[in-house]
Amino acid sequence: MNMKHRPQLTKNIVGGLILGAVCGFTGPVRAAETELAPLPLKLPIPAFMGTPTDIPLGEHIEKPSDKPRPPFLAPKGVQNLALGKKVTSSDKSPITGSLELVTDGDKESNDNSFVELRRRTQWVQIDLEKRAKIYAILIWHAHNTYQVYHDVIVQVSDDPDFTQGVKTLFNNDYDNSSGLGVGTDKEYFETYEGKLIDAKGVEARYVRCYSRGSTYSALNRYTEVEVWGIPIE
Repeated sequence: MNMKHRPQLTKNIVGGLILGAVCGFTGPVRAAETELAPLPLKLPIPAFMGTPTDIPLGEHIEKPSDKPRPPFLAPKGVQNLALGKKVTSSDKSPITGSLELVTDGDKESNDNSFVELRRRTQWVQIDLEKRAKIYAILIWHAHNTYQVYHDVIVQVSDDPDFTQGVKTLFNNDYDNSSGLGVGTDKEYFETYEGKLIDAKGVEARYVRCYSRGSTYSALNRYTEVEVWGIPIE
C-alpha cells in the first residue's frame, strides 16, 4: 500500500466507526448504511393549528413546539416496512374501524381513517414478516384535536407473543399503570407530524404499540403506524 494514502484510509475507517456508533449499528458498517438521508415522510394535512390552552403542562408532559420537526436521518433505502402488513391487537372486537387501517397508509384525521379500541391498556402489533433493521417508528393515534395519550409504550421482539427477547424503545408510563415498568420518556401532544421514535437500527420482526386512553377519551385510537427500516436478508 502506498504510505501517502494511509492517513485517508484511517480517517475513513474511524469515520465509519463513529457513524456506526451514532446510528446504533452493532456490526460491521456496510457502505450503503453509511450514506444517510432524511426520512422520506409524507405527513397528513394538519387538522388544526395553534397551541393547546386547556391541558396543563405537568412535569411528565413534553412542551409542544411551534416549529416543524427537524428531518430525521436514516440510511438511504429505508422503507415503511409496516405498510400493508398484518395487524393484531389485544382488543379482538374494536369499537370503530378495523385493524387494517393501522397500516393502510392513510394518516389523515378523517372518521374512516382510524380504529378505536376499548378502555384501559390496549395494544396493536405489526408483523413485518421478516426480521429487519429498524431505524424509526412513527405513531399517529389521533390528531384531530389536541390531546395527550397515556402509557405510550413501543416494544419490538422476534417472539410474536412478546414473552422473550423483548426490547422497549419508548415508554412514557411514568406511574407504571400499565404494568410494563416505569417509563422515563415524556408524554406528548398529538399532532399531524405523529410521534417519531428513534429505533437506532434495532433488529426485530414484530412491533407492538401500547396506549391507555388520552386526556380527551378513555378509548384508544390508532390512525397509522409506520416502521422504517431495511429487511435483513
